[in-house]
Amino acid sequence: MRIVFMGTPEFAVPSLDILLENRYAVAGVVTVPDKAQGRGQKSGISPVKRVALERGLPLLQPEHLKNADFLSNLQSLNPDLIVVVAFRILPPDVYSVAPLGAFNLHASLLPKYRGAAPINWAILRGEKETGVTTFFLNETVDTGSIILQARVRIGSDETAGDLHDKLAEVGAEIVLQTVRLIELGRVQPRPQDSALATPAPKIFKEDCRIVWDRPSTEVHNFVRGLSPVPGAWTMFRERLIRVYRTSLSDSNVQAGSAPGSVVRCADDLVIRTNDGVISVLEIQQEGRRKMPAREFLQGFEIHEGDRLG
Repeated sequence: MRIVFMGTPEFAVPSLDILLENRYAVAGVVTVPDKAQGRGQKSGISPVKRVALERGLPLLQPEHLKNADFLSNLQSLNPDLIVVVAFRILPPDVYSVAPLGAFNLHASLLPKYRGAAPINWAILRGEKETGVTTFFLNETVDTGSIILQARVRIGSDETAGDLHDKLAEVGAEIVLQTVRLIELGRVQPRPQDSALATPAPKIFKEDCRIVWDRPSTEVHNFVRGLSPVPGAWTMFRERLIRVYRTSLSDSNVQAGSAPGSVVRCADDLVIRTNDGVISVLEIQQEGRRKMPAREFLQGFEIHEGDRLG
């Protein structure tokens, strides 16, 4: 069976690796064009391209998926199956090229958290469990028939970055199992119940400002759900401060202190919320490196009673 693999970020790498390790014939890899990165604007390649180059796999990097040359090149790879992990939305002309179809790996238990940011939203909503889903592609994003799913527990202090890495590994195993089922002709897809669907839209910087006048648990989930990217932030003396890790604290709340007020800033940084306090563990002043809060406090002037917002 000849497979064309489509993907871009680190999340997709374990899935490509596991197919190669199990000696599946990856006829080609499709990823995004190279992009300028950093201050020097050097050309950067996607993690999936890096693997393709290391393994000597045929590589396509289309600017536009409806481009006639790209479609011709894709057809020339003669794929039996297309595997998609963290790539772009495919038009029918692309996902119908392979006679066995095309399936996608999604980082949620569909139909929950359809959209671009399922990992972030699962944590933002305080979920205790999420997972991965493989499903056949159709014309409507994230709505195709489900092939396989695997459930994963979300730790109470786990960040989106932590969960991302866990789901990438679990997802790779599910991709391998899905390919084997398709190869053996044993797939029994089941339709999604759209009545149970929840959205997981892309999150932008302006959505990431911390509202301290919320319960501690919500603030904690907000910070870890956006860590490390796009990153929760707050303002202090007209400076943007990013917060990457927090923990729920049982410290006493100063009487009369307003949400966002600094309760303690000697050996640790404790901030007032709507119903208590929260400890900031990892923080970054814009333009500086990320660091533990204890180290941050050694070089940053902040006092009890100061207010973040």
